[in-house]
Amino acid sequence: MFESPPFWMWILGFLLVLGPLVTLHELGHYLVGRWFGVGAEAFSVGFGKEIAGWTDKRGTRWKLSAIPLGGYVQFKGDMNPASQPDPDQPIEHGSFQAASLWKRALIVFAGPAMNILITLVIFATFNFAYGKVEADNSIARFSENSPAQSAGLEVGDEIIAIDGEAIESFRDIGSRVLMFPGEQIEITIERDGSSQTVPVMIGEVVETDRFGNESRIGRIGIYSGEPIVSAVGPVEAVTLAGAQSWGLVEMMVTGIKQILIGDRSIKELGGPIKIAKYSGEQLSLGPEAFVSFAALISLNLAFINLLPIPALDGGHLAFYAAEAVRRKPVGPRGQEWAYRMGISLVLVLMVVVTVNDLVSLPIFGS
Repeated sequence: MFESPPFWMWILGFLLVLGPLVTLHELGHYLVGRWFGVGAEAFSVGFGKEIAGWTDKRGTRWKLSAIPLGGYVQFKGDMNPASQPDPDQPIEHGSFQAASLWKRALIVFAGPAMNILITLVIFATFNFAYGKVEADNSIARFSENSPAQSAGLEVGDEIIAIDGEAIESFRDIGSRVLMFPGEQIEITIERDGSSQTVPVMIGEVVETDRFGNESRIGRIGIYSGEPIVSAVGPVEAVTLAGAQSWGLVEMMVTGIKQILIGDRSIKELGGPIKIAKYSGEQLSLGPEAFVSFAALISLNLAFINLLPIPALDGGHLAFYAAEAVRRKPVGPRGQEWAYRMGISLVLVLMVVVTVNDLVSLPIFGS
């Protein structure tokens, strides 16, 4: 019987994850904007009607809004929270539009950068506190019905490369296999002083966690020997955090690519309801699991916001890149159509992931 935390824990976990992450994301925009002398008219946690707020001495309205699915900073000169310029207003000193191109780009990038920094800090703290786990590349044993054993690999074989890419640690094997169920890879091994390459078909496994969540992943059915936990210093902790974060980004890119070409189902995408569900589940497992989950969500927020979709931070950066090449801004009509398409795309995606979330709930028998 699967365990499921109470619904109130979903809500609490959701608020504890997205509330601070969104606030810090927007704070990144705000702080860099303020550094460059750009005035902010509003700083909102959430969208929609204001529930509570106050106005500081600089004229910024800090507020908590009714819909807790995001937030925004509205800079001086913005027509709306998406930072579209108001064509009916002249460009004033201290407005976002009056800032130079590179300053605007840095202000926009500061939000995702804050989320990346949060992930790095969490991972680095865990690395420094608990050390790193190391295992050599030799096969210690096989699982039952192991694809690697069926392909001819043996206990004691040392895996030195996969598809021609060097394998430095046993962890590298998992990252190359996990996202590619059903694909064939070429594994280069060293056995008795000589190397040979063996084709291995990655097995497809559907794993279910204690909460009943299913994940379709790739396995080749091998195990390393007893891992060694080594202490790391602050510098190595940060370096490891960077490598761990980059590995997660590569998995995100791979997942999206597989969905686009049909190798993965679009049903694997999740939205706010699934985030709330997972947040409550991780919260029930304790602070370490919950903080690790928050780091993953923070990196996801950065990744999504940097996609070149108008109305997202990446869309703004794409406009600025075009402006840098053209030596003039994209015209108002072009921006308007791009924002319309971008918002339409975001809304369609929200509908899809919300339907996926609802269908996956236990009340629908999933």
